[in-house]
Amino acid sequence: MRRESKAPIDSLLSLGPKSAKWLAAIGISTEAALRRVGPVPAYVQLKRTRRGISLNLLYSMVGGLEGVHWTEIRRTRRLELLLEVEDHEKRHSPHQ
Repeated sequence: MRRESKAPIDSLLSLGPKSAKWLAAIGISTEAALRRVGPVPAYVQLKRTRRGISLNLLYSMVGGLEGVHWTEIRRTRRLELLLEVEDHEKRHSPHQ
């Protein structure tokens, strides 16, 4: 069983102080919280509420949870993530 990390979110690889501040604004301040919420829902929520959020933040969150730098995420994994974002946005549209 994986032990939940109470490590600050900016201790994850690829996530710095700016990303940590954005995530804290939506209630995510630890690795455990990000794992619970999930990087895709967190990304979608930030994208809806904050200007200038790019896919690099999504890749950084995923990379941080997987222990790799965001630039090392395979192209096929990035495509999977884009499809997950699209599905999540359709299921949780604010205009439903």
